Amino acid sequence: MSTEKFWKELEGVHSAMLSIGSARHVPMSPYARGDDGAIWFMTAQGTALVEAVTSGETDASLIVTGESNIHARIEGHAALVQDRAKLEELWNPVASSWFDGIDDPDIRLIKMTPAMAEVWLTTGAMGFAFELVKAKLSGKEPDMGEHFSLTF
Repeated sequence: MSTEKFWKELEGVHSAMLSIGSARHVPMSPYARGDDGAIWFMTAQGTALVEAVTSGETDASLIVTGESNIHARIEGHAALVQDRAKLEELWNPVASSWFDGIDDPDIRLIKMTPAMAEVWLTTGAMGFAFELVKAKLSGKEPDMGEHFSLTF
């Protein structure tokens, strides 16, 4: 599996569970950008994630599962970034529902740079069901998709 395919699949993910340092995993909207080699998040000042990074904790973990054909555990490093151009690029209706506009002073960007990923690519719920039925009828193991690891 190429890193290009990984980034392409990750672009379709709209929710995942992010943890930084001692901050527990919480649901976040990831914005994968292969050209940056990063996964971006918009959050607010005062959140446990921001506090963890501010206190020097940078180890990050992202769990992706559920809504798309990619399931993954991604480990890497997190940093707070002040970048108005990146904020404008990422700004969307979901973000606008959490903040008082793009100029809200509480907005914080977190940049997660992956170091490694363990990835499972599937054919989705219908494909999964088909594989189970096919396996039951044929007596063979179901094809559950690709499973691989990447190092960045």
